[in-house]
Amino acid sequence: MPTTYPELYFPVLVQVVIAIALAAGLIGASSLLGKRAKSPLKDTPYESGMAPVGSARERFSVKFYLVGMIFILFDIEAVFLYPWAVVYRQLKLFGFFEMLIFVAVVLIGFFYVWKKGALDWSQNKPERKVQTKPLPPTQRMEVLK
Repeated sequence: MPTTYPELYFPVLVQVVIAIALAAGLIGASSLLGKRAKSPLKDTPYESGMAPVGSARERFSVKFYLVGMIFILFDIEAVFLYPWAVVYRQLKLFGFFEMLIFVAVVLIGFFYVWKKGALDWSQNKPERKVQTKPLPPTQRMEVLK
């Protein structure tokens, strides 16, 4: 059994050195042995098996970011729920109410994203019509000044 720090961490150091050497060796071998053939077809970007259409500088809808918020919300929830479930019996009632508050905060975030319309991906949304009354002639003249 190792008793000193060098004896304890030597296997880890050996594993890191082997991993770096293996990665460097594989990259070096592929650059030396690999076939290099440039063509316009190989230089085009590949996106899910479809030919790219349009510019890469287009604006994304806010819905993409809201869906990202949903994923982050539930990833964080899962990260906190697993350890909580493991030590649930030791936490007793205090741990239960703390997790209840945490789940409530996560649900508030979920309902916020839902109300913002992130889960509605339909293309044909009804347009909101704003009813405006025409200004009287005297106010029109003031606006133009």
